[in-house]
Amino acid sequence: MAAEHSVGFEPADRVAEDRDSVRRRFWRKLKRVVAKLPFAEDLLAAYYCAFDRQTPRHVQASLLGAIAYFILPFDFIPDVMPVLGFTDDAAVLATAIRMVAGHITNEHREAARAVLKRGVGEGDAEAA
Repeated sequence: MAAEHSVGFEPADRVAEDRDSVRRRFWRKLKRVVAKLPFAEDLLAAYYCAFDRQTPRHVQASLLGAIAYFILPFDFIPDVMPVLGFTDDAAVLATAIRMVAGHITNEHREAARAVLKRGVGEGDAEAA
């Protein structure tokens, strides 16, 4: 059934199934690329929502899929390409957020802003 909703995103779906791997890989990649991401706050808010125990499972699954796509080492458009590199990641994330926008709370957004304000660090993975 998952294949019906994830045509072309099977690698991200597989990564999303391992929540601990998503956490570790997310923070490593975010730390490397945060300065290049105009959508960093949305990405972090989605992350906090996805790992919030109050978030319904179907919402977590949607957001984890988008986050997994972000952390994959390969994309439709490689992240190393100037200007265009993260456009596919942004599109996938924007679509997921639009689908579940009502579940991303002010608390998730405040947590995202706090991380960006202090800078992404090693301790953020444990704080999530």
